[in-house]
Amino acid sequence: MAEERRIRVLMAKPGLDGHDRGARVLTLGLRDEGMEVIYTGLRQTPDKIAQAAIQEDVDVVGLSCLSGAHRYLFPEVVERLRERGAQDVMVIGGGIIAKEDIPFLKEKGIDAIFGPGTPVKEIANYIKENVKRK
Repeated sequence: MAEERRIRVLMAKPGLDGHDRGARVLTLGLRDEGMEVIYTGLRQTPDKIAQAAIQEDVDVVGLSCLSGAHRYLFPEVVERLRERGAQDVMVIGGGIIAKEDIPFLKEKGIDAIFGPGTPVKEIANYIKENVKRK
């Protein structure tokens, strides 16, 4: 019997935000939860994030933003993924995001938003329960 493919996650820091502790903690935490995680590093453009997601054949893109540019950057990543035919890729976000912005982000295609202090297990469970497997 063939082994089931692990969930593949791309963690990215779009924009000029230079703080990535949360993204690094989540990268390691999701690996501990059995997922394969690729971290793109700091200061990525939405186009480069989408390109990496396609190249790495990921199931999930996790975006982290602390700079306040999430209303622009997160939807741009979703748009770039859709332009490349990656409608099946789940996009989640985290960072310092005002609660008032969450409905807007979900309307723009972000599946879920996780704020500071969200347990890794909660995020991992959300991914496992909602990811569209390829």
